[in-house]
Formats: sequence, structure tokens, C-alpha cells
Amino acid sequence: MRKTITRISIYTTVIMLLAGAVKAQNLDTVATEFKPSGKLWGYAFGDYAWKGSTDEKGRGGSNQYTKVPLNANLFQWRRIYLGYDYNLSKKFSAEFLLAAEDDWAGGVVPGTGDVLTNNKFSPYVKLANVRWKNIIKGTDLVFGQSATPTFAKNGSGMASEEVWGYRAIERTITDIRRTSSYDFGITIMGKIGSKENFGYVLMAANGTGAKAETDQYKTFYGDIWGKFLNKKLIVDFYQDYNKMNWGVFVKTDQQRWDHDRHMTKLFAAYVDPKFTVGAEVFWNVLMGDVVDSGKDGKTYYRSTSAMGVSVFAKGKLYKDKLNFFARFDNYDPSGNLNNIVSDPNTKNYAALTSQYEPTTKEMFTTFGIDYTPVKNVHIMPNIWMNTYDCAVSATGANSAGTTYAKMNSNVSPIKGTDAVYRLTLYYIYGK
Repeated sequence: MRKTITRISIYTTVIMLLAGAVKAQNLDTVATEFKPSGKLWGYAFGDYAWKGSTDEKGRGGSNQYTKVPLNANLFQWRRIYLGYDYNLSKKFSAEFLLAAEDDWAGGVVPGTGDVLTNNKFSPYVKLANVRWKNIIKGTDLVFGQSATPTFAKNGSGMASEEVWGYRAIERTITDIRRTSSYDFGITIMGKIGSKENFGYVLMAANGTGAKAETDQYKTFYGDIWGKFLNKKLIVDFYQDYNKMNWGVFVKTDQQRWDHDRHMTKLFAAYVDPKFTVGAEVFWNVLMGDVVDSGKDGKTYYRSTSAMGVSVFAKGKLYKDKLNFFARFDNYDPSGNLNNIVSDPNTKNYAALTSQYEPTTKEMFTTFGIDYTPVKNVHIMPNIWMNTYDCAVSATGANSAGTTYAKMNSNVSPIKGTDAVYRLTLYYIYGK
């Protein structure tokens, strides 16, 4: 009997110990268990703007103030974001973003801005993707409509748009040319080294931004970056390639049309809380992007190239309340244009990509003050100015006697400037 009681006591003790261990394990599991969570965020920026000078020729493609009439004054939102980020698990997260941008239609620039036929501002899906974190150590895989490494987020926290920091004032120089900041595809991106001072992005995508794919070609993006001088200096090298038409024969004369573009870009900046300076340089080659109508009645597709340089500076004037910013861009798309207009067979020519019309050079300047009364609210008086000049002489002629002015409507001896004086409001919420 005594032995039986002893055994029962031992068994009971063991069971209680095991139960306690299981309970403790369950408590630990509950304490460390992942809980899915999300965050709603967004921002908006707009202005009161007055156009004090205008380019008579209406040059500039789809620049913000191209063809806006002289003395026009307007209250406008230029961008409204509403986003939602959701952590599905420790390994997976999702991103969703609605955007409405560029509300100027004016009836003179078809296709400009996210404006419906009734002139109402309309949002679209800009981002919708899922991220698999650390699919390989230090490497994430992203599928869906996501940011490209062109100038926006590339994982460094110091891409050109992030360092410039004043998208509310103007796009980066490559963004002005409408090189897409987002695309639908698959991305591999990662950081290298224990200090994460180096990283890379590789992306294959449709090349159509938020629009559906319409052909069999894809756009390829590549980016590598490094941080130096205690992470104050960023050097970022970027390359892309976009095939648009290939091996297409023109029915009139059975000429083969090969049409593509590729951009090489270098960005470097020194970033300090008190003062930041940066520079971005790009070279874009556009094969078969200019339609050359010959005097022989045939159509030729000619190649051009464009170069751009952007330099900027920003810094603190008074604590966290008052900052300044200034930027200058020089843009020249006229590479190979002289060969086109000097060809005695050239009757007229036109660019297929309006942002890379080869006749018009541009110089952009902006500067202003950033007043921050409270965190995430910015009031910024600023001047926005873009000057246009012709890359060829309006009175010049080729060896066949055809004047350059007759070849293209943008050939003009007149310089023009779009100058806009603005009071910009920019606010952020959920961050």
C-alpha cells in the first residue's frame, strides 16, 4: 500500500512538472507569436501658383506648366497619396498605394494628369505588391507593381529622390523625362556586408508603369549603391534597357525598324543633417526614336541620345523650423540631331517620345524656403523656372537647301521661359 502511494505521488509530481513545462512553453509561444498588423498612411502637396512668364512655342512635352497660359493663377493639388502597408507574417509584407497626380488638364494638353473627361481629379493604383523578406539571407523578393530603382527607393535610404527630398517642388531630372518610378514585375534586392554599406537591385518588368502590358517586350533595371565616409556619402550607379519595337518592317518600303532605349545614370551626394549637396548625371540612347520623312518618299527611323545634369543643395537655416533648397538642371537631347537635319534627303522629322524631342534644350532652376511649423507640415514659397532653347539654327539649311525651321515645328530662334511663382503646402500623415 505504501509503495502504491509512493508511485502515485511520483507520477503526480511528474505530470505536474510536465504540465508546468507545457504551460510555460505555451506562454512563451504566445509572447513571441507574430500578430499581423497594418498601417494607413499618405501625403499630399499642392500650391497656389501664378504663371508670370510663358514659352510662346509651348515646348517642354508634359512638363508641369507647359502650355499653361500666361498670368494663369490656380489652386491645385499636384499629388495625393493614400497607402496601406501590411505585415502578413515575419517573412511576408504587402504594399498598396492609390495616387492622384497632376490635376492640370486645361483643355490644351491631352493626356496630362490624372483627370477624367469631366475634369475631375481621379486616383489610380500605383503600387500593389508582396515582399518575401530574406528569401536568401540579406535578399528580398518583390512581386507586383512596385518601385523601380530608377531614382526612388532602392533599399539604400539614399536614392536620388530621397536625398533631394523635395518631390513636392519638382521631380528628379530623370523623373521629368518620365522614366518610370514604378512598374509591374519581379524584383530581387539586397544589402551586402555586416554594416549594410552596399546593396543592389535587379528588376524585370512590363515597362508600362500602371498600364497593362501590350507587347512581348520587358524592361530591365539594375542598380548598385555604396555608402562611404561613415554613411554620409552615397554613390549610386543605375542602368536600364527597354525594347519597344524590334524587327518591324515598314510596309511602304520594307525597311526594318528597331526601336529601343537604354539609360545609364550616376548619382552621388554628401548627406549631413545641416547641409546636403548632390548631383545626378544621365545619358540616354534612343535607337530608332525619330521618324525621318525623306524627300524620296520613304520613312527612316533615326537614333538620338540625350544627356542631363542636375545639381542641388539644401540645408538648415534655423533648427528644425526653417530650411532652404536650390537646384539647377541642364538637359540636352540633341545627340545626333545635326546628322539628321544635315542629311540632304531629310524633309521633316518628329520624335516618337515627346519627353526626348531632340530639338529643344532645357535649363531648369528652382529655389525656395521650407518652413515647418510642426512636424510633417511644410509651407514652401518657391520659384519654378524652365528655359527652352533650340539645338539647331532656324535660319540654317542643309546641302539640299532645306532650312531647319521647315523640318520641325520646334525649330525656332526664340528662347522661351515658363516661370511660375508658388506657395506650396506639403503634409504627411500616418508616418
